[in-house]
Amino acid sequence: MEKDKSLKPIRVITVDDHEILRGGIKFVLLAFDDMELVGEARNGDEAVDLCEQLQPDVVLMDLMMVGMNGAEATRAIRKKYPEIQVLILTSFLANDLVQQAMQAGAIGYLLKGISIDELADAIRAAAIGRSMLAAEVIQVLLQPSKPSSQAIYELSKRQQEVLALLALGLSNEAIAQRMKLSPSTIRHHVSQVLNKLGVTNRTEAATTAVRVGCV
Repeated sequence: MEKDKSLKPIRVITVDDHEILRGGIKFVLLAFDDMELVGEARNGDEAVDLCEQLQPDVVLMDLMMVGMNGAEATRAIRKKYPEIQVLILTSFLANDLVQQAMQAGAIGYLLKGISIDELADAIRAAAIGRSMLAAEVIQVLLQPSKPSSQAIYELSKRQQEVLALLALGLSNEAIAQRMKLSPSTIRHHVSQVLNKLGVTNRTEAATTAVRVGCV
């Protein structure tokens, strides 16, 4: 594939305490012209420092690491640099770990057994603000464990429609086109949906929608 020089590649940092896994991801990303690995970190503390230095677009974050773990690092990065998206890439699927990562602000949650193309697609999605959840993660989140599943019924009909489209991975602009409304109106509806559900990001809202059968 010929490289399109008019497009800037997606800048990626990988965070994992296993050097061989970081090396594997580096090798994988070399196969794609639209993304580049700009840094590697062994733990959450290093990840936060690298984000300040390198300002990546996407961080691939492991969860279980010595020192600052992945969820803590995700929260710190999202608080200081909200424009940087964090994509969890881990071997662990426990419900509490998934919930912690989502509540910390991760835009997606993937398992290390995914294919190369699936990883690349997830990075591309994260770079434009779209969530990506492994099928196994969705099954974990289907287990009712958060009170926000009741709050969904307090949404207006239009807000429920916005939530359903959001859960399908549509951007605000795409939702606006689908509903024939302005992007600013959709942003307002999304903000109201997050507030009513008591969640902090689109991914949490989407998983709530999946859990209660909105999509």
